[in-house]
Order: sequence, then structure tokens, then C-alpha cells
Amino acid sequence: MPAPTTEAESIEPQSLKKLSIKSLKRALDLFSPVHGQFPPPDAEAKKIRLSHKMKVAFGGVEPVSQPPQQPNRSNEQTGTSNALALPGPEGSKSTQKGVTENALVVGPTLQPKGLNSIGTSGKSTTIIPANGSSYERNFSTSALMERIPSRWPRPEWHAPWKNYRVIQGHLGWVRSVAFDPSNEWFCTGSADRTIKIWDVATGVLKLTLTGHIEQVRGLAVSNRHTYMFSAGDDKQVKCWDLEQNKVIRSYHGHLSGVYCLALHPTLDVLLTGGRDSVCRVWDIRTKMQIFALTGHDNTVCSVFTRPTDPQVVTGSHDTTIKFWDLRYGKTMTTLTHHKKSVRAMTLHPKENAFASASADNTKKFSLPKGEFCHNMLSQQKTIINAMAVNEDGVMVTGGDNGSIWFWDWKSGHSFQQTETIVQPGSLESEAGIYAACYDQTGSRLVTCEADKTIKMWKEDENATPETHPVNFKPPKEIRRF
Repeated sequence: MPAPTTEAESIEPQSLKKLSIKSLKRALDLFSPVHGQFPPPDAEAKKIRLSHKMKVAFGGVEPVSQPPQQPNRSNEQTGTSNALALPGPEGSKSTQKGVTENALVVGPTLQPKGLNSIGTSGKSTTIIPANGSSYERNFSTSALMERIPSRWPRPEWHAPWKNYRVIQGHLGWVRSVAFDPSNEWFCTGSADRTIKIWDVATGVLKLTLTGHIEQVRGLAVSNRHTYMFSAGDDKQVKCWDLEQNKVIRSYHGHLSGVYCLALHPTLDVLLTGGRDSVCRVWDIRTKMQIFALTGHDNTVCSVFTRPTDPQVVTGSHDTTIKFWDLRYGKTMTTLTHHKKSVRAMTLHPKENAFASASADNTKKFSLPKGEFCHNMLSQQKTIINAMAVNEDGVMVTGGDNGSIWFWDWKSGHSFQQTETIVQPGSLESEAGIYAACYDQTGSRLVTCEADKTIKMWKEDENATPETHPVNFKPPKEIRRF
């Protein structure tokens, strides 16, 4: 018994810390012999990696239908090989010593029974003829892979739009436009405090209405009554009787300028939004304020209505879009996708969808839930004040710098990008688009501009898909925000 006791005493006791440091040092010596440098390349690992890559890349290549001819004995001894042999795993190191065929030997793959294996022991190879075949042109992996078609919808072809008429008459910036339901005339509101009514067919001035004391920022024409509604920076909302051509009602309540205006399609209700961050709901007949839709933190600069929930949608300088429940005057949903002010929105005339424009992007949302569909595929890179869409799926956006972009609604592709030409005598900086609206048929477009003109646009009748082809590249990734 005393002998083992002596041996135990001679062993030096080691602390847990010392043992762990020893273990760490051993691990470093084992896995990183030269600290801070890469270990030398391992030839065996490289060989395995290459053979696996080739199996993945060329494993699906079908062999030629006829087996190649057996080479002569004399050629084996004297002839040099014109074959490119890609190494496989073990056993396929040395393929035939002297093959006179121009062939690409790829290993290892499954081989049909009828094809002989040349000079290999245990492993089969696939031989692809290299004399002028289709395989000779591209041996890359991408050529062999099955191409997956893009799921992004291809844009429909639309004829480019051209400016065919410039109307002058206003003495200030033209800020708003609205079409008559009969499509015979349209009205424009301006910074010269007047509302002018123009003939659609000829562009001739029919009437000038005065009454506002500040610029007219919003216009709407009722399709249920002979009324036109206007709103301006003077905090006033007016109802005009078009049979008498005078103001018959005023709606008082806004604490600051009124920037946007919309009429409910089925109810006798008017909606206005302004700098007081409130969208107000008015009864047209009684002039009473039904609701004050509060919730935005900044100017309400765009609004549209629809017959079913959400019946009211507002966009604001606080970068949000809100859906409102018109029964209770409460917020249903708030969309926070934009990073900049939402100055313009447009509802598609047929689909349950709408688009909103901001300086960061133009986005498309579905209704009634407000699910984000996608961004438009290009960025206009300017403040967008106006947008409109027709039944053919042509959306137009107008920017502060005078750029007008036409988009395909379905795919979000911008098929035409044009710049407005300022009126002679105007400054270059006066090339700004403040309002845009299609007529009832969707075949004419009216834009209101900072050079005090109104421009009318139509599709180019002479354009064909051959003269103006669609230059479309589907996006590589779909952004989800």
C-alpha cells in the first residue's frame, strides 16, 4: 500500500485554469499551426471538392447516342491525346493514354449499357463530342441548368403619349383640375384665385368664376347634382351651382388652408383635407360637419373615396396613409410604408387597388386590407405632386421638376419618361406639374403646370410595338417594403 501513495504524492496537482489553458494551446497547435496565416492547401481536399463540383455541374449531361470508335494499338503508343479530361474521384485519375478523338471526358456519371468505358477501371465516364456540337459553345453551369422564368408580370404594350395642345389663360400657377361627368368640359383652379372652365374638344375658355381670395387647391364636379366644389388656401370650401354659375353654399370649419377635396361616389358627402392635419366630412345639403377625422400629425394633402370600406383614404405629410371608417369616424388602418410625404394618391377605376406617390417611391396597395403589392420598378427622384390612372392601366405621375412618367399599372414598368417644355418667357424652374387628370374615357390627359399653362396629352396613333418596343428587365428581387 505505501508504494502507490508515494507515486500519488509525486504527481503535481494542476488547477482547472491551467488544464483549460493547456487544452486551448493543444487545440491551437492542432488547428492553427501558424497563427494569423492560412494553413497550407490540402491537395486531397481540393481534389474531393473539384470532383464534387464537376459531378453537380456535369452530372446531367447526356452521353452521345453512338459509342466512339476503339482507338488503334499504334495510336496508343505514338499518338498524343487531344482530349480534355476533367478529373473525377479516385479511380478516374488516368484515362486513356492516347485517344485521337477530339472529346471532352467528364467523370463520373451514370452510363448507358451500350457505351463502353475506355481506359478506366471501376468508374464510368461520359464522352461529349467536341467537333462543332452545341455543347462546344458553352460548358458553363448556367447553360446546363434549367432556367426558371421570372414570376414578375410582363408589362403590356402601351403607345407613348404626346402633347397636342397647350392652353394659356391663367395668371398664376395652375393647381387643380376636374372633369365634367359628361366629358364636355373641364375646370381648373389657379393661384390667380379664379376657376376657369374649358371646352375639352377645342380647348376654348367657356367661363371664369371668381370668389376665392387665395389660390384654389382642390376641385371636384358632382355626378349626382349640378354642383362643383372648390377648396383653397383661404380656408374656404365652396359649392357652386353650375346652372346659376354662383356660390350657393360655403363650408366653414378648417383652421388653415385646404389642400385636397373629394366627393363620395354614392353619398351626399364631401371630404376635405388641409394644413390643420384633419380630414373633415361635410353634409353637402346642410353644410354641417359630420366628422373631423383626426389622427394625422401633419398636413393632409391627398384624399380619395370609394363606395365600400375603407370609404375614405387619406395621405399626409407625416408619411402615413390612413383608412377611415365612415360610420364611426375612426381610423381602420395606418400604412407606414413611405418615408416621405404622401402628396398624391390614385384609385384604379376597375381593380380594388390604389397607388401612392412620395419622393422616396411610388407604391401599389391592394384594397380593402391595404396589403402592400410592390414598388414601381423605377424611381422618379423628385417630389411627386400629381398622379392618375385610366382603365387601360396607364398611370401617370408628375413631378416638381417637370418630369412626367407613364407607367404600366400591372408590372410597375415605366414605359415613357418625358419632360414638360416650359412656356416661352418662363424660367426653367417653372417646369413643375401640380395636377393631372384623365378625361372620362381615359384617352385624354390634362396636366396643370407651374408655367401657368394647361397641357393636353393623347396617345401617339402612329406608334406600334415595332417602332416603340417594350424595354423591360424583370427585377432580380422583390422588395417587401
